[in-house]
Amino acid sequence: MSSKSRLDLYKVFCKVAEQGSISRAAHELYMSQSAVSQAIMQMERELDTRLFNRTPRGVSLTAEGALIYDYARSALNLIRTGEQRLLEFRNVAAGELKIGVGDTISKHYLLPYLEQFHIRYPNIRFNIFNGTTLEICALLKSGAADVGICNFPLKDSALEQIPCMQVQDVFVCGWKYRTLFRDAECVALQDLVRHPLIMLERNSNSRKYVEDYLMSHGIVVSPEFELGSHDLLLEFAKINLGVACVTRQFAMEFIEKRLVYEIPVTPVIPERSIGVCYLKSVSLSPASAKFVELLLAEP
Repeated sequence: MSSKSRLDLYKVFCKVAEQGSISRAAHELYMSQSAVSQAIMQMERELDTRLFNRTPRGVSLTAEGALIYDYARSALNLIRTGEQRLLEFRNVAAGELKIGVGDTISKHYLLPYLEQFHIRYPNIRFNIFNGTTLEICALLKSGAADVGICNFPLKDSALEQIPCMQVQDVFVCGWKYRTLFRDAECVALQDLVRHPLIMLERNSNSRKYVEDYLMSHGIVVSPEFELGSHDLLLEFAKINLGVACVTRQFAMEFIEKRLVYEIPVTPVIPERSIGVCYLKSVSLSPASAKFVELLLAEP
């Protein structure tokens, strides 16, 4: 079988998996139901594996089918991305820039760069995907995103990782808890964590960084509140629900207005970085390359 016909088979397979129906897939592909059924049977023969469960109401992936679908979908997405980049290669006059980024980084770091890029290249369309660092990595590997803006450090050898901004994790509290720490020049971390803690959810890369550092000093934390939003951390601290672990650079408005107070701690959590990442194995599109240049340009 030629590589082209194999690619066509995988396109049919993915469409059937997504539609859950051979007839609906045939309609989407402008093929006959018979041709679609034969393509699926050909794949099953060659792979010596049953890919779908057949029922009167449609089809569903077997465990083996679900496994191959994840890889096939990623491969087809990357092929489509490559084809699109060929069309955009001559210039940056048109096209799409797909960025994976979390809400907090988007709000406190990325927005000015999006504005600058839009002024320079007004015909480039943004497609922004919000998610955790792990979700953004998955988007990059599937071809759904061109670049990601993530919390570092990030252990993934498939990704090029370029730090863009140094940030500092600190602890803040409202006026009630501040009275407990007012007379101390520095508060030992092991004493601080005895108070109710407000932290990001466990799937957050920045939470993992702080937690790993605390564990390296023999400190195990059990937060009172685990939240999905950095802004909520500040709001919870402001109304005296506990001590929140936040990123200082993203909390300055609250700190400067004295809505929350930074607690000096010892030892200080080492700085980390926020940066841009993308697949090493895939060339950046012209629009993506220009955007990365903008992020790395001297202020």
